[in-house]
Amino acid sequence: MQFVPLAATSGLAAAGGPSANSLALAGLIGSVGADDFSRRALAHINRMLPVCWWSVYRLHEQGPPEIHLNASFEARDRTAAAFRVYRQGLYRADRSFDPARQTRPGASSLTHLHAEEISRVQRREIYTANGLRERVSLVRRCDDGSLLALNLYRNESQCGFQDNELALLQELGAPLIACVELQLRLSCPAAAPVVEDARPLLGLPRREREVCERLLMGWTYDGVAADLGLSAGTVKTYRDRAFERLGIHHRNELFAMALAHQG
Repeated sequence: MQFVPLAATSGLAAAGGPSANSLALAGLIGSVGADDFSRRALAHINRMLPVCWWSVYRLHEQGPPEIHLNASFEARDRTAAAFRVYRQGLYRADRSFDPARQTRPGASSLTHLHAEEISRVQRREIYTANGLRERVSLVRRCDDGSLLALNLYRNESQCGFQDNELALLQELGAPLIACVELQLRLSCPAAAPVVEDARPLLGLPRREREVCERLLMGWTYDGVAADLGLSAGTVKTYRDRAFERLGIHHRNELFAMALAHQG
């Protein structure tokens, strides 16, 4: 396993005029805020280096991980299904993020792993089952002790990550993580309170209740979709139906309703 601390800034544009990589990065930055950010961002990453999957999830000090973003590029999209398998318990034995847990809050790092370095069960259930060969993770240690992991995967039909590509990812690490963090803030504002009181939702049909419960915990729509095995569009449909039943129109009204019951 390779572990590399990342610089706080990128030197990508230091050589002069815009390169193909800097233009691709500009396109990725321009995708921030789009409803289909996951798909667009991965397409721009593939202008710089080939990647079949990506996923962005948060690893907590206690409790299961939470997925925020996921997509595939020119490959069958099994990212959500693979994460569900990981979340069911494989994360507990995953030691690949241990070096990142030892860094200071705010620090970022890169981890490069081959499938052979993954624990036997995780390798079989996720890597072998989906034909994956390697993973590069760009990881930020957050102030609350959690880890935000941006994971890039290659499958067996692709060659392994080369030294020059890993060097590029070291350069790209800081701006890529910054784009993801901005996207998460826009899709789920940090000022929104995390509320776990679901009493106002008890009268909702099961799927509508499950969606709203996760929104109350601060999950993004992509994260809810991956956790429930739905598309983001279907999640929003259930949200709209639930909001209509509850007589509200916006997520902040859902938080206010739940907070009123807590009080």
